[in-house]
Amino acid sequence: METDMDLKIRIIDIEKPEEMNMIIGQSHFIKTVEDIHEAMANAGGGIRFGIAFCESSGPRLVRYSGNDQRLVDLAKENALRVGAGHAFFIFMENGYPINVLNAIKQVPEVCRIYCATANPVQVIVAETRQGRGILGVIDGGASLGIEGEDEIAARKSLLRKIGYKL
Repeated sequence: METDMDLKIRIIDIEKPEEMNMIIGQSHFIKTVEDIHEAMANAGGGIRFGIAFCESSGPRLVRYSGNDQRLVDLAKENALRVGAGHAFFIFMENGYPINVLNAIKQVPEVCRIYCATANPVQVIVAETRQGRGILGVIDGGASLGIEGEDEIAARKSLLRKIGYKL
């Protein structure tokens, strides 16, 4: 069935400190907050985090959890501003998305991950009379060229420095 609906496209900037890592994804169930909290807590290593989830039926509240109130508040504020059904937001410190991403993907109600980054992020949101949905994200800036030998050496050095390569 077709309906005549107005469609608005919005670009919403995610507000966060410059170097802070975050994950944006989509889920499908109110239990998301508890299950993602458990996955983050089980990652170990002293990761601090805040989680917010946009409930899309019933009272349609932003549900939240975490182990650091500042990060929880950041997640809640961004989630409410985006307001897209079943979207979740994780802000983290003392760890990287690579430390938790597979655990998050294994949460049964997680449908997709839009981004896992410390870059500036814009969320592209579609809005109709029914509600909002995330169309995609802009993660950082556009490529400016192709790496050369110096950049390859710098990349490999960085990976060794932060403990991801020997």
